[in-house]
Amino acid sequence: YLKFFERARTEMINSVGLSNKKLLEEHKTLIIVKSCNINYLSPSKLEDTLQISSSIESINKASFVMIQNIKKYDNIIVKAKLKLVTVNQEGKPIKIPSVLEKKFRIS
Repeated sequence: YLKFFERARTEMINSVGLSNKKLLEEHKTLIIVKSCNINYLSPSKLEDTLQISSSIESINKASFVMIQNIKKYDNIIVKAKLKLVTVNQEGKPIKIPSVLEKKFRIS
């Protein structure tokens, strides 16, 4: 499930017109997972069709909290709450680029 969540976070960034590569090249910013709390509610099987949703719960200066859910047949089977931090190339926390913050506040 972690790979599904990772891909969904990347797609969320892409959906607001940005990318991890663009954030790194233009804003010298990386987004890393600081913590992840996952609740497994129900299993899935290899060929089940799953739907992953992602939303921003809160935004601070250098971090934001994201809620991600995985659904199977309209039932939530996995819930996750992640704290993500923006860091520079040396891994030091930095302010969220304003372009990213504005897009997350709108979406």
